[in-house]
Amino acid sequence: MKLKLPKNDKKYIWTNHVVGKMLYYKISEGLVKRVIKNPHRAEEGIAPGTIAVMQKAGTAKNPKEVWVMYAKEGTRKIIITAWRYPGISPIREQIPIPNDILEELSSEFDINFSSLN
Repeated sequence: MKLKLPKNDKKYIWTNHVVGKMLYYKISEGLVKRVIKNPHRAEEGIAPGTIAVMQKAGTAKNPKEVWVMYAKEGTRKIIITAWRYPGISPIREQIPIPNDILEELSSEFDINFSSLN
């Protein structure tokens, strides 16, 4: 399987590190974009100012996860790294949502978000 190397565009900036990881783990450009657009879980990245997102992969008997770590620069996303995690990773802290935003959403949609924070 030959992977097409990603190119920078108006939405994404690809680092050399992520390109190497994509080749190593056989992760396509489309899969990385899909994980960013529709994550199953999002957390603060290990590096300051980054976001890590994940989608499940594999089967019920052989679970895997595909992770992508990126940072935002204006309207563009700098994709830093991507990897496959064997199994199910432990849940860390979720991205904090400010209380004023939760209150605004609660009043707008009549939903109780108090259990999130």
